[in-house]
Amino acid sequence: MSAEPLLEVTDLKKHFPVRRGAMQRQTGSVRAVDGVSFRLERGETLGLVGESGCGKTTTARAVLSLTRPTSGRVVFDGVDVGQATARELRALRPRMQMVFQDSYSSLNPRRSVGRSIAEPLLQHAKLGRLERDERVAELLNLVGLDPAVATRMPHEFSGGQRQRVGIARALALRPDLIVCDEPISSLDISIQALIVNLLADIQKRVGLTCLFISHDLRMVRHLCDRVAVMHRGKIVETQPTETLFRKPEHPYTRSLLSAVPRMPGRAS
Repeated sequence: MSAEPLLEVTDLKKHFPVRRGAMQRQTGSVRAVDGVSFRLERGETLGLVGESGCGKTTTARAVLSLTRPTSGRVVFDGVDVGQATARELRALRPRMQMVFQDSYSSLNPRRSVGRSIAEPLLQHAKLGRLERDERVAELLNLVGLDPAVATRMPHEFSGGQRQRVGIARALALRPDLIVCDEPISSLDISIQALIVNLLADIQKRVGLTCLFISHDLRMVRHLCDRVAVMHRGKIVETQPTETLFRKPEHPYTRSLLSAVPRMPGRAS
């Protein structure tokens, strides 16, 4: 790994104002993210875990500049995202992509899945029609789908298949970083492991760096190199995965682990 991380987040905060009364005066704030710091090394998968409402998704959106943080720094490949010019941000965006929780609402129901996968290529890559079609076929193969399904519509797919399409779309521009925001929580239990195994395989094959947000600790243990535990807007513990599962230090981490009935070891 390089000495310089791909992503470095320092004292990130995102506070939402609370307004009351006819004049909507601000009477306080909700500290959704309250001083989060972490590093993500190149080629690493970092799990960000915690119960619902702890600030995981808000952190992810701030990292990707989908929401403006109240304060703090996000440095991606040496570029301070908060200080970047509009031109620098346009250059960075294709290199940071997201896989969403709801695989159905993240796809345009009026477009074929092939067109949805090709959309980032139409926006950011100067490719001819034949090259785009070849890239879409390559991506469908990568996520375990037959390229012949490119002409089909999202409603013709199962939830697991739609999430594969979402992963293919996120990979279209060969990004350096993928943020997966609860990508398996809306899927049947029987499908969840298949998607996590797919992500692990892709990570190894193409050398992705991944921020994997989840409350499913079993899947996090299987996929992630390190785990950061989030509680009430703060990261309370960060450890290599097996260290955290075997010797958790923070009381909140221990309570999370105690709530999981069985914790199978990571696949070799």
